[in-house]
Amino acid sequence: MIRAIVSRIMQGHRTMPYPASPLQMPERFRGYPAAASLARAIEHLSDSTRCPYDAITMTDGGCLDLGKCLFCAECPAGNIEFTSDHRLAVTQRDHLLVKPGSDRKHAQPLSSDLRRIFGRSLKFREVSAGGCNACEADTNVLTTIGWDLGRFGIQFVASPRHADGLWVTGPVTENMVKALITTYEAIPTPKIVVASGACAINGGPYIDSPRVSNGVDSIIPVDLYIPGCPPHPATILDGLLRILDKIR
Repeated sequence: MIRAIVSRIMQGHRTMPYPASPLQMPERFRGYPAAASLARAIEHLSDSTRCPYDAITMTDGGCLDLGKCLFCAECPAGNIEFTSDHRLAVTQRDHLLVKPGSDRKHAQPLSSDLRRIFGRSLKFREVSAGGCNACEADTNVLTTIGWDLGRFGIQFVASPRHADGLWVTGPVTENMVKALITTYEAIPTPKIVVASGACAINGGPYIDSPRVSNGVDSIIPVDLYIPGCPPHPATILDGLLRILDKIR
């Protein structure tokens, strides 16, 4: 027992101080796009340089849809530079449409009634609706000692009956639609829904496949969109803390 106590003291405090202090993102992390490079990519967009997932379009003068973007850094329209800003989550689907020089959008707090209910204890039931397990892996990282999601009162539970919200990953394959709806209906009201990852938001690399849904919101309403392929744990945590009004 003494050895265990001494070892724990030697290890020190392992949980990161975020959000009390900023995160140091990895050098290769690709976050919010730089406006100048996005403008150049839109300017050189053509049929031969179009994104295979239509992440870059000429809609309303040109924009990058972060919900469709896989952050692959191989844009045929030219190199889009991505900053290290991990704050990508939003509460409205159209806020993922980034235009050069447009105002930045972030996830907004839930209504005061929902914050009163979920502010200190928010439980999710996750449904992996045909995903590759990358989004699930980065979500699971948040439960480790380094991130300690539970310190914010947020946890994942085994039963939808014990949940306050539904966490969806994957493109919602044809065989998972019924399971998704059944799980959603089993969660008591009021409840919230989170679409985590490009697949859940818009089908990801499987977009327009006849066997998947182009976004969870085509089946059930979504309250928080977390883009990425997969989303970084910092992006996920930022979105959750913002809807609970724990950071601004």
